[in-house]
Amino acid sequence: MNKLESYFPTSHLLAGVLAISSLSFAMASPAADVVIGEPNWPSAKVTANILKVILEDNLGLDVELQSGNNAVIFEAMDKGSMGVHPEVWLPNQQNLHDKYVTEKGTVLQSKNSIASKQGMCVTKYTAETTGIKNLSDLADPEMAKHFDTNGDGKGEVWIGVPGWQSTNIEKIRAKSYGYDLTMTYKELDESLALAEVDKAIKSKKPFVFFCYTPHHMFSLYDLVILEEPTHDAAKWIVYQPTDHADWLEKSTAGTAYSSVFLSIHYARALEKSHPLASRILSNVKFTTDMVSEMTYAVVVQKKSAADFAKSWISENSQLVDSWLK
Repeated sequence: MNKLESYFPTSHLLAGVLAISSLSFAMASPAADVVIGEPNWPSAKVTANILKVILEDNLGLDVELQSGNNAVIFEAMDKGSMGVHPEVWLPNQQNLHDKYVTEKGTVLQSKNSIASKQGMCVTKYTAETTGIKNLSDLADPEMAKHFDTNGDGKGEVWIGVPGWQSTNIEKIRAKSYGYDLTMTYKELDESLALAEVDKAIKSKKPFVFFCYTPHHMFSLYDLVILEEPTHDAAKWIVYQPTDHADWLEKSTAGTAYSSVFLSIHYARALEKSHPLASRILSNVKFTTDMVSEMTYAVVVQKKSAADFAKSWISENSQLVDSWLK
């Protein structure tokens, strides 16, 4: 976890004129009025599809979805080849937000956001059988052995999907808590990781993994979030690979995450090229339950993001209408 536009192209000719004007917003595809980035996690995919349908049905725009990771989408919004990032997590993408929103001013953040939490989870069975309670417990070699599946003496922990900023942050946190020496990182697609969670629960095997809300996993499984010291900004110095070559060595994050928020970000250029689209994007407001519903529909019920987006809009027409005002 919609009808506006003071003007919009009425023909391919007009779209072409706008594309070469000084006020234009150059898109990756010549035929697309707006390109929405589509990150690789379920709720972002659904949100991208919801925004696509809203802008097309209410503004008559031609909207294209284009896959990309966070860094690619932010740079594309800055350069003009994309218009929207449907779900930015802060502080996970803080470096990108700071660069393009705060410093360059080429990207805008929606005025609405969703509160979230993130950390490391274990299954209830894992907590009860191993006695693990704190994230720092993973630094104990004897505790880590509970999560060893290949006999090498080190446990395994899923820290996220390759390309996620949070995946890099989890490497920093592992180093800060000391379990980088006792645990082997697993970086793989979220659907594969959740399949492993499901398998571990059914086979009664200990499992530890990165988790966050809103997410359907908390509806499916009985999970325990490992305890950590309260967030301390003085102890939270996080760099990404794009910041420094030695980002990991320069970083430390030995406390819990600060408050986490999800929001839509979009190119400032849309204010001129498609002002009503910009206004809609600023007004869109989802709830935690809505975003959890999105992930559940796509991952558990196996619905396509595009199909679910259409049904969701139909079922929430009054809310969508409120975003158009």
